[in-house]
Amino acid sequence: MGDIIGLYPGTFDPITFGHTDIIRRAVKLVDTLIVGVAINQEKSPLFTLEERVAMIKASLEGMDLSIRGQIVVEPFDDLLMTYAEKRKVDVIIRGLRAVSDFEYEFQMVGMNSFLNEDIETVFLMADARYQAIASRLVKEIAQLGGDINAFVPATVVPQLLAKVGRR
Repeated sequence: MGDIIGLYPGTFDPITFGHTDIIRRAVKLVDTLIVGVAINQEKSPLFTLEERVAMIKASLEGMDLSIRGQIVVEPFDDLLMTYAEKRKVDVIIRGLRAVSDFEYEFQMVGMNSFLNEDIETVFLMADARYQAIASRLVKEIAQLGGDINAFVPATVVPQLLAKVGRR
């Protein structure tokens, strides 16, 4: 059996401590972890694709990863399973925060399995400290003048504040 390739897909608009927690733990389960940054214009991202990729890379620089070099960050705009097949992915990693996440993810696993039953999906529960963090809420807190330092890596804070018009 060859190397196991994992894919952690998401919009990451912006990357949060919940995301970095999943990345830190997922990299221990696979030989190579691809952090796939979805273009997903339906979500109307605040950050450009290039900005999101750069923020993820900068956030990983500051992480204590015992196994460096096994993480690849790249954008994709295909159907998730099409992209996973192109990259020869063995397992898709999904983070869960709450029961409501599970209901949506359960539906997605069913559809993805129908498209390609050879690619497994693994769910990782977010650490209790990060279960309430959602990129959408972090953006709202930033827009309304709240402190976002507890939710996103330090490299993200000034970029998010600049995007929402705060210094």
